[in-house]
Amino acid sequence: MRSDKPKRKKNKWLRITGLVLLILIIAILVYVFTVYKSLTNAVDTMHVPVDRVTEKRTDLLDLNKKEPFSVLMLGVDEREGDRGRSDTMIVLTVNPQKKSVKMLSIPRDTRTEIVGHGTTDKINHAYAFGGVAMSMDTVENFLDIPIDYYMQINMEGFKDIVDAVGGVTVNNDLDFTYSGVHFPEGKITLDGEDALKFSRMRKEDPRGDFGRQLRQRLIIQAVIKEGASLNSLTNFNDIFDALGKNVKTNITFDEMVDIQKNYKNAAGDIEQFSIEGSGQTINKVWYLIVSDAEKTKIQNKLKEHLDL
Repeated sequence: MRSDKPKRKKNKWLRITGLVLLILIIAILVYVFTVYKSLTNAVDTMHVPVDRVTEKRTDLLDLNKKEPFSVLMLGVDEREGDRGRSDTMIVLTVNPQKKSVKMLSIPRDTRTEIVGHGTTDKINHAYAFGGVAMSMDTVENFLDIPIDYYMQINMEGFKDIVDAVGGVTVNNDLDFTYSGVHFPEGKITLDGEDALKFSRMRKEDPRGDFGRQLRQRLIIQAVIKEGASLNSLTNFNDIFDALGKNVKTNITFDEMVDIQKNYKNAAGDIEQFSIEGSGQTINKVWYLIVSDAEKTKIQNKLKEHLDL
């Protein structure tokens, strides 16, 4: 008579294996749901539409067709009872076909027409006069390209975003001390507080605002890199919470999904550059004057990247 012990043992292990797989699947589903819930909550808080019409883009942008797009990043120091000024202005153009991103810093003292205000002034005053919409219109007019999206970042809270991704590592090209912190030349790792100080220093840099712009771009690029890494999966809740509190954008949740799906290869090649100009005092106010030749060079570079 054949023993059925091996059969019972096999069935027992099958039941145990099935139970382990079921628990694993449930755990994965709970994790995915938690991530999704945290993300959607953050996006709901972040999403602030902007009421404006652009003549620079005649057809609606189609992210599913992987069309290039642009984003205006505004770093704003908001104070109680004061809208503040956008001391950081960076334009990103994203092209998935070319698998690249262009990151242009616009000096805050750049003299240009403030669209909708009827004045010629420093470009960062557009935010003080008319908020995000006027900033987008002014930058769009200055660069002669469509500005599709905006992303407004509260610079005081930006340190929370850096801490949420576990800090950032950047390659510093200038040895300096600022606000009690020494930043040696070479590769350095920064927490949120030090990253904010690193990106704010201007007067001790012989390049002035251009040096500060470079450090701001380094920090933003490092945050993007850390946020996209596998390590960020373990602290997604902190990341989404920090984003929800400190970032406003007109990009919807569905558009974020489309961008993640269709444009992620573009982040592999990020080129940083800035606008050159000369200082000039007009009516006792210092401005950066950008020549027509420099403006045309920048405009053509961005248009080519946007396939315009």
